Amino acid sequence: MSIPRSEHPFPQFMRDTWYNLNGKWQFEIDHGNSGVERKLFEVESLSGSITVPFCPESELSGVGNKDFMRCVWYKRKVTLPEGFEGKRTILHIGACDYETTVWVNGSEAGRHRGGYISFSFDITDKLHEGENDVTIRAYDDNRKGTQPAGKQSSQYNSYGCFYTRTTGIWQTVWLEAVPEAHIVSAKYYTKIDGTVRVDVKTVNACGKTLTATVLTGEETGLSHSVTVTGEHTEITFTLKEPKLWAPGDPNLYDLILKLGEDEVQSYFGIREVSVHDHRFYINGKSVFGRFILDQGFYPDGVYTAPTDEALKRDIELSMACGYNGARLHQKIFEPRFLYHADRLGYMVWGEHANWLLDISQPTAWKNFVSEWLEEVERDFDHPALIGWCPFNETQQNQDPAILEYVYNVTKALDPTRPVIDTSGWFHVRGFCDMYDCHDYEQDPAKFKEKYDKLMKGEQTGDWTGPYPDDLCFVSEFGGTWWAPGVKGGWGYGASPADMDEFLNRYEGLVSALLQNDKLCAFCYTQLTDVEQEQNGLYTFDRRPKFPTDRIAAITGAKAAAENE
Repeated sequence: MSIPRSEHPFPQFMRDTWYNLNGKWQFEIDHGNSGVERKLFEVESLSGSITVPFCPESELSGVGNKDFMRCVWYKRKVTLPEGFEGKRTILHIGACDYETTVWVNGSEAGRHRGGYISFSFDITDKLHEGENDVTIRAYDDNRKGTQPAGKQSSQYNSYGCFYTRTTGIWQTVWLEAVPEAHIVSAKYYTKIDGTVRVDVKTVNACGKTLTATVLTGEETGLSHSVTVTGEHTEITFTLKEPKLWAPGDPNLYDLILKLGEDEVQSYFGIREVSVHDHRFYINGKSVFGRFILDQGFYPDGVYTAPTDEALKRDIELSMACGYNGARLHQKIFEPRFLYHADRLGYMVWGEHANWLLDISQPTAWKNFVSEWLEEVERDFDHPALIGWCPFNETQQNQDPAILEYVYNVTKALDPTRPVIDTSGWFHVRGFCDMYDCHDYEQDPAKFKEKYDKLMKGEQTGDWTGPYPDDLCFVSEFGGTWWAPGVKGGWGYGASPADMDEFLNRYEGLVSALLQNDKLCAFCYTQLTDVEQEQNGLYTFDRRPKFPTDRIAAITGAKAAAENE
C-alpha cells in the first residue's frame, strides 16, 4: 500500500532512522466522549477506518463526515523497523486538533493540548518485542470559543469566511529512533557578515563532542567541534564569503550536526530583516513585500495538502502572479511548506488561529499563548519566515495588555524578526514593529486618494490606520468577487461585469499602493477561493481565473519603496 504524504515531515531536522505511520488506521467517532470510560485504548479494534494524515471531515480520509465530532479515536499495530534496536523511540505527531492523548499497549504515553503545532513523546518504555498497539484520542470542541480554531466553522455548515472544520490528526504521524545521548533541537542565529551561531539542545550528552559540518559550496567540509557541558551548547563559526538568502535568491547551507552516534541533517540561510523609515529591508536592501493571503485549505484534504508537490505548487502559483511572499493566515502551516518557501525564496509571515477566540477569557488566553510559544520555537530556523503576527483583527475592547505581553514574549524568544502585535484593526502603540491596516475599498480612485494622504502626513480617515506616521503595510486589500456562472458565494464589493473590469480594478488598487512612498508592503486577498469565499486569483482547485502574465505584470511593477 502506498503511504500518503510519505516525505520526511521535518526536512530541516532529519535522521535516517525514521518510520512513517501514515496510511490506514482503525477509527471511531466518540460522540458521547465516553471512550476513556469504555477503555477504547484497551480494545482490540475500533469500529471504522481512516487514512492518516487526513482529517475525518476530508474526502481523502475515506470518512468525509462534515458534522461536529467532539472526540475521535485512532488505533493501529506497529512493529519497529530495523535500526530501532537499542535506541530510544520517539512518536511524533505533526498536528492533531485539539487535545491529544496517546496510549501504547494500553498504557498512557503522553498528552498535548493544541491543534496546530507538532509534538512528540518518548514511548520506549511502553514498547515490547514484536507488534505494539498505538492508540490516539483527540478531543475537539471549537464551539466553546476557548481553543484556537482559526477559520473553522462553529456552525454546522460553512458560512461567510468560515470553512470546513478539522478534527483530530491532520499532519504526518511518525516514529524516530535516537541514541540515549542525542540532539533535541538547533537554532541558527546568522549575520550577513557570515557569522553563524548555533544553539544546540541535547540530552544525556555532558562530556561528549558535538560537531557541526557545513556541506555546501566553497565552505564544504568546514567543521567545528565543542564539548557539551550542559543542556544547551553553542557552536560559532564564520563563513568567509557568505551567500545570503533573499527573496528570489534563496541561498542555503546544508549542515550535519553530530553527537556520538547521533547524526542530524539540517540547513540554514543567512539573512537579516529590519523595518524602519517606512521601508522593509532584507540584508540591508529595501524590498517591497508583495504578499498574498494564503489560508491553506484544500478541496479534498481541508487543512492538509494532498501531496507534498501540492504544497510547493501553491507557492509557485503565487510567484507566477508576481508575488514574493504570503501571509499564512489563521493557521500554523506545516514545516514542509516552510521548507519549500526556504528553497524557492518566498517570504512568509507566521500567524496563529485566533478568530472567534475571546482572548480575554483566562482559558482561551492560556490555550493561545502556550501553542504560540511552541510555534515560535519550532519554526525559528526558517529563513523564509521573515516576521511574526500572532493575532488577526483583535477587537478594540479587548485588554491591550494581552497584545503587549505576546509582543514582548515573542521578541524575547526571537529578537531577529519584526513582530506585528495584531494584523489590522486595533494596534497597541509601541508594541508593533510594522503598523498595518486592512481595507477592502473597491473603488481604485477612492482607495488611492485615501492612501495618498499618508505622503502628506494626513490622517487616512479610517480607524484601521490610526498611526499615519508609522503605517507602512496594507496587509489586507482587494478580495474582489469573481466567480462567473457560480451560484451563491461571496467576495468583497460588487462583482466586475467582465474580466477587463476586474483587471482594471486590480491594477488600480495595486498601483495605488506600489506608487506610495510611505508603504513598503501589501497583502492581496487572496491566493485561491476557499469554499464559498470566491475572491481568489485561482479557483479552489487551483485553476487560474485570470491571465497570470497580466496579473504578474501589474503585481511586479516597480514600487516607490524600491527606488533606493
